Amino acid sequence: MVDDVKPIVGDRRFVFVGGKGGVGKTVVAAALAYDAASLGRKVLLASLNPVHSLTSLFDTDMSGGQIKPVTGVPGLDAVEVEIEDLVKDYKAKMSARLREFFKWAEVPINPEPFIEVATMNPAFHESSMFDRVMDLILEVGDRYNLIVFDTAAVANAVRLIGLSKLYGLWLARMIQSRREAQQYRLSLSFRKEKVIEEIKKDPVIADLLTLHEKFTKTRDVITNAGLTGFYFVTTPESLPISVVLRFIKMVESFNIPVGGVFVNNIIDPRDVETDPSGYLRSKMEEQQHYLNTILEKVGDKIMGYIRSFPTEIRGLEGVKTVVGDLRTYTPPTITTKIT
Repeated sequence: MVDDVKPIVGDRRFVFVGGKGGVGKTVVAAALAYDAASLGRKVLLASLNPVHSLTSLFDTDMSGGQIKPVTGVPGLDAVEVEIEDLVKDYKAKMSARLREFFKWAEVPINPEPFIEVATMNPAFHESSMFDRVMDLILEVGDRYNLIVFDTAAVANAVRLIGLSKLYGLWLARMIQSRREAQQYRLSLSFRKEKVIEEIKKDPVIADLLTLHEKFTKTRDVITNAGLTGFYFVTTPESLPISVVLRFIKMVESFNIPVGGVFVNNIIDPRDVETDPSGYLRSKMEEQQHYLNTILEKVGDKIMGYIRSFPTEIRGLEGVKTVVGDLRTYTPPTITTKIT
């Protein structure tokens, strides 16, 4: 381990990378993971995107939803979380919980319509994904010095984070409701001793308490600025900047620590000289306006800049180049790199 140089994200152990779709989240997440691994850390890069790109980025087959080593990078593992398999498993778990709930409540109705409603909820995908995030943090986290989560498009990412608060409220209410139902059943029962014994063994309460404990531990980790940070990626354009500004406020409202902002796809003045058409110069001048906006709005949060490259970032050499930019590059039109 290289002791005198720290990873770009410092000593944080859980890093989430988000931003508007198409701004380069996966490349930045991969660069942060590679950077830490190259310094001797044991790192896991987890893609939470519905459409994965780690396989093409690293030229290594990452499909199948299993943790695999990244070829050519000692200490770096990666996993592409398969959302369809995740939802299928989560649906089975949820169905079992609801069937158990109805059975113990002695409700003489078919639970299937309720199961269908619960598992077709628009937030069900986010719930199942958050459950997987909890597993990675609590069950896998001890095996790694750092886990980097490449999140889905920012709207889904913030819903995911929002669940870290809403999920706990829902669990607490479910536990309270279940206990109230048990007390009501006990008060109406003629065989109280038998009911008391059944209540002690209630699998629904046991399951909910386990979930609540799991959630509480995860929430403590996610809201700990020493352990966790949410990093945003933007480009010097109007919409990506407005998305970052809006969702920084949202993330902070959930008490999630914001680690910083990375600015991607910057046209370097030195590249303008090779373009006789004048397009790059015009685009660079437009970018300068937005770079000034970024400096004005979130200058204290900027962690690094990445140049615009003529071809798509592919392979380890491309990822290394991005790491180099994040560590050393500052647009010539900006006098100081803010860190």
